[in-house]
Amino acid sequence: MVRITKSIAETRLGEVPQGEQFWCEDGRVLNNLPELSVALHQMHAETYRHHAGENRNDFSNWVRDVIGDDKLSRDLLKSTSQAQAAKSVDGRIAWLKSKLEV
Repeated sequence: MVRITKSIAETRLGEVPQGEQFWCEDGRVLNNLPELSVALHQMHAETYRHHAGENRNDFSNWVRDVIGDDKLSRDLLKSTSQAQAAKSVDGRIAWLKSKLEV
């Protein structure tokens, strides 16, 4: 298990490298976790289902492979709804921000 330091929290909350953005089916381009949160709260259910269907979860993959947050990735895989996924992202962002205050 990785100990989350202030530096790691800053990286996970920051912009992803050029070319590693998340391209939503609805045309949105996401550059960081806060943008993922906004997108999950605002996107149409069809867009969510396109990325988080029965056999795949693009959000989870992006969070694991690009952001580097295995815990949030697992939480997104377990999410049974768009609202639950948004809540997981919001909670993780708040927790990561709390690490910046240490």
